Formats: sequence, C-alpha cells, structure tokens
Amino acid sequence: MTPRDEAASSVVLYVCADRAKCASRDATQRAQTEGQAFAEERGLTITEVVTDTYGESDPARRSGWRRVRQLAEAGRVTAVLVRWPSAIAPECARQLRHREAAWLRDQGVRVQYTWAPLSSRKGEAG
Repeated sequence: MTPRDEAASSVVLYVCADRAKCASRDATQRAQTEGQAFAEERGLTITEVVTDTYGESDPARRSGWRRVRQLAEAGRVTAVLVRWPSAIAPECARQLRHREAAWLRDQGVRVQYTWAPLSSRKGEAG
C-alpha cells in the first residue's frame, strides 16, 4: 500500500488567521472548529493542523505552508482544508494562491474551503 492509498481520507487543516493579538485566538479557534466540523461531516481524518501567522503574502515563505507542501509531496494527505482563499494568499496576490493550488493539484491534492458559503461549491479551488 502506498502512502497515497493510506491517506485516502487524510487531510491537513491549514489555519492562517492570526491578525491582531486581541482577535487572534478567536479567529484561529473559529477556523479550527469550522475545519474540524467540515472534516467530520465528510468522513475525513485531519492528520495535522498547521498554522501560520497572517501577514506574509507569499505562502511559500511561511513555515506552516511549507509543511503543508511537505505533507502533499510525501503523499500523506489527499486534501488541504482551508477556511477561505485569502488564507492561502490575499486577494492582491491571488496569482500566488493559484500557483499553490496548481502545485497541489499536480501532487494529487485538492484544496477544500471550509467556510459554509464556499464549501457548498463543487470542484476544486484554484
């Protein structure tokens, strides 16, 4: 059995929500709770919760996102759960978000948004 077979329903929950010190715990907790509920409803297993501090536009420069890439490249996950697109890269840097989603697709990993208005859409992010 390959790592990809073992990871059939294994996902990583990526949280990049910390903005202001006073709001950071609430935003992070909300994103984690939402992601866990999303996974549970769909029979997915969160193998790891990876967090980053919001602020760096390029996800490749964030240690948490680099961990997400490691998990994808190793075949340990089939999806990355993220609250909304701007957690990967802000709107002003959406080309970076598309770059990362394309790279993940090339690894056989999809991006799934956990925020209800986005999670009801069919298909992959990108």
